[in-house]
Amino acid sequence: MSLGVIPFSAADRPLWTLEAFTVFDDSRVHVELLSAQVTVTAPSEITLYVRAFEKLTELAVYGTQARALIMSAIDALG
Repeated sequence: MSLGVIPFSAADRPLWTLEAFTVFDDSRVHVELLSAQVTVTAPSEITLYVRAFEKLTELAVYGTQARALIMSAIDALG
């Protein structure tokens, strides 16, 4: 597992997530909505979530860069 952070400065961001989602495998995605959790099992919809995850992963930074963003956010609170 890795933790990625998407910077506010990410250029040409192709999408913004409206809800949290978890891709478990190629047969199930859990989507957290404001009022409910939805389990998606339709292959075409799973494909949409997998593609969205791939695009968000490309925007994220990892390791030292992610740590720097997190530390910067913490410093801004103080």
